[in-house]
Amino acid sequence: MGERLMVVVGYEAAELLDIACVTTPLAMANGIGAPTVPYRVRVAGPAGAPLVCGTGLTLAADEALERLAGPLDTLIVSGGVGFERAAADARLVAHVRRLARESRRVASVCTGAAVLAAAGLLDGRRATTHWRYARRLADEHPQVTIDPAPIYVRDGNVYTAAGVTSAMDLTLAFIEEDHGPDLARQVARDLVVYLQRPGNQAQMSLFTSAPVPRDGLVRGLVEHIAAHPAADLSATALAARAGVTPRHLTRLFNEQLGRAPARYVRYARAEAAAQLLASTELPLEAVADRCGFGSAEAMRQTFTRRYGVPPSRFRATARKPQPQ
Repeated sequence: MGERLMVVVGYEAAELLDIACVTTPLAMANGIGAPTVPYRVRVAGPAGAPLVCGTGLTLAADEALERLAGPLDTLIVSGGVGFERAAADARLVAHVRRLARESRRVASVCTGAAVLAAAGLLDGRRATTHWRYARRLADEHPQVTIDPAPIYVRDGNVYTAAGVTSAMDLTLAFIEEDHGPDLARQVARDLVVYLQRPGNQAQMSLFTSAPVPRDGLVRGLVEHIAAHPAADLSATALAARAGVTPRHLTRLFNEQLGRAPARYVRYARAEAAAQLLASTELPLEAVADRCGFGSAEAMRQTFTRRYGVPPSRFRATARKPQPQ
């Protein structure tokens, strides 16, 4: 197959990283794939005018969106702080809709999903966007199933990435899909990306997404749970450690962490398991034991609810062998 035309759509106040996390891996794939050039990469914008990104830096557009015609291999709409104006721009949305009909694949990065939704391209589909804007997008487009957890989602030929650097994960997935895992792994190496994350890996770590507990007692228990996932972390044991009743402990966890102690502990153990699965060769039974699960099956059930994939599949994806 010849080169694939990949078009990234920008607009006023688009996010420069959303664009660069697509164009840079593709350009690296071209360099590694020489003398065969896998991709022809173009940045398109309204009237072909320079794009003043949300950071204030200006990016030259290669193409005028209005004059661009297919067939395209992939159309990718970037996100950024200007997404609301872009999604409300009837002409921009119409051109995205037109080009989508002439594209093999359609994708968005971050809040670029709002533009695809405005064009009707996400109707009846499952999609993701940046976690901060997921509720808003779901409220404005009830015909779209918004899942704020994964870093990217594929539904048919439409792909949506969660936000900013998740565009790199999506682009690596495109490269692997188009040209095989060897090229994708080499690009990941050159980008110094330690792991090519599976699409349904959660956007945020439990410990970074949860609010910082205001209460010193809860904060101390959170640190204890993270450091000792295999310990007795029942509500009774945690309450005794903190010197409060289990009922009071549950009220504090719900108020400050948004979940009951038992649920928080399950997710913390799942996250500890994810770290061991990605960084060690321990058998699943040993990982389950170190993380406080009663069995590998108990770990599998909790892990799958948390990450959307069973531990064995997570490990296979997270620990793809790197070329020598």
